[in-house]
Parts: sequence; C-alpha cells; structure tokens
Amino acid sequence: MNSICTPKEALQKLERYCAYQERCHDEVVSKLYSLKMTSDEIDSIVVQLIENNFLNETRFACSFARGKHRIKNWGKIRITNELKLRNISSTNINIALKEISAEEYFQTFENLSERCWNSISENNILKKRKKFCDYLLRRGYESNLVYEKVKELEQNSDS
Repeated sequence: MNSICTPKEALQKLERYCAYQERCHDEVVSKLYSLKMTSDEIDSIVVQLIENNFLNETRFACSFARGKHRIKNWGKIRITNELKLRNISSTNINIALKEISAEEYFQTFENLSERCWNSISENNILKKRKKFCDYLLRRGYESNLVYEKVKELEQNSDS
C-alpha cells in the first residue's frame, strides 16, 4: 500500500483542511487514512497539527456548539450527542455548552417553539401536540422545556 503523497505533502494538505474550518481529530484521521498514510505517519501529523494549533478539540467543540445552536437552532441534547459521535471528551462538551448563554438558549427555544406551533395546521389537538413535541425533541431540547411550552401554547390558543 503506497501513500498518495509524502508525509510532508499530507501535513500541508491537512493544514489547509484545518485552516478552512475547525475539525475534530476523527475527521483529520479519516482524511489521513484516505490519503493512504500509515498509522505512524498519521500520529506524527496529528501531533504536528496540534502543536501548530491547526487542530484543537476544545476550539472545535465550542465552534460546533455555537454554530449548530445559532444556525440550526439545535438544543443542548442534540449538540451533546453529535459531539459524542465525534469522540469529543465530556470536558470539552461541557466547555462547549457554556458557549451558549442561558438567555440566548431560551430565546432561541421560544422563537422556534412559537414558529413551530403556529406552522402546524392540525385540527386534532393531540396530533398537533405530538408533532410539536416530536419536532422540538428531535432538535435536542429538554423534554421538561418542551412539555411546559406545549401546555402554555395550548392554554393561549384556547383563550
């Protein structure tokens, strides 16, 4: 098995790859395997990327959490699960979740839930409630928040 490029070329490619956007270790290792690097070469390149600050798991986790919350309106549960899938440590996950202020989190949840509730054109209140809850739970919001909000919205629409 011959590698596609030399370790030096691979390092340069990966520096560009990491400079373009934050990456997690798993993405970098996969990319290096796709370049047919050996395990030793991969270890060496990853160490160099970390030393030169191209690869930083904490920075990746924080950027990921902020972006997914602000752009995709994900809740903390979904963000946590997605970071775990990328083998990010619990310490880094906790640091990343602190990037989202309580006010911002609550405001996003309020806006998303109001928009969702108003967009569901379902006459059967039980079906509407289920669609609403499923949507917000899939987005990764805490069940207690979702169920409190659905009660509030139902009471407001009754009056």
